[in-house]
Amino acid sequence: MKPSLPTLLSINGGYVDTAGFLALHGLFTAHVTGNFVTFGAAMALGTSGAAAKLLALPVFCVVVILARLIGSDLSRRNLPTLQIILSLKFLLLVLAAIFAIRFGPFADGDGWQAILTGMTLVSAMAIQTTAHRVHLGSTPPTTMMTGTTTQIMIDIADMLRGAEPEARAAMTARLARMGAAVGGFALGCGMAAALFLFAGMQCFLLPPVLALVGILMHTSKAAAKPA
Repeated sequence: MKPSLPTLLSINGGYVDTAGFLALHGLFTAHVTGNFVTFGAAMALGTSGAAAKLLALPVFCVVVILARLIGSDLSRRNLPTLQIILSLKFLLLVLAAIFAIRFGPFADGDGWQAILTGMTLVSAMAIQTTAHRVHLGSTPPTTMMTGTTTQIMIDIADMLRGAEPEARAAMTARLARMGAAVGGFALGCGMAAALFLFAGMQCFLLPPVLALVGILMHTSKAAAKPA
């Protein structure tokens, strides 16, 4: 079975977060609030990359606002909003791959080359997060797994203590969706780690490919819907 669009987004989210963390001195490009921790560590230990970690959250926030405004305008014009938004993410991932291959490996996480690459990846993940919340809100998040994992454990605990049949059926369906999200994210993390070790900066070529597959998947599904 081919993965659903949300699962593919989860794979890409885990991949980009891991590849960015490895290449950009501990920068979280998807789960940006994690940069509060790594920023504190960078300041305490004197490691590089503090500036990028400090910039990540405001850049993320600004791009989310812009993506929401653009999406609302596209919807008012009756244009294919999700397809266009995902295409913007694709273009940013292409740019990030070009920057990473052109300027990397990054000896200094605070150099402008590393910051440019990192903020481009952060912007791409901000668009993905916005697109998910607005258009795929009934599915689990694709860039952070803490809440999803917590709900999985709660459902497992409730099933172990003997849930009613109707509740058990709902939990089983929810576990399938959430398990796919966590599994996809974990798969993306593993793929990024392996490809970073074997291919270095070339590993950033895969996220645009995954993004393009997601666009084609969404387009074909939209075209298949009855008018």
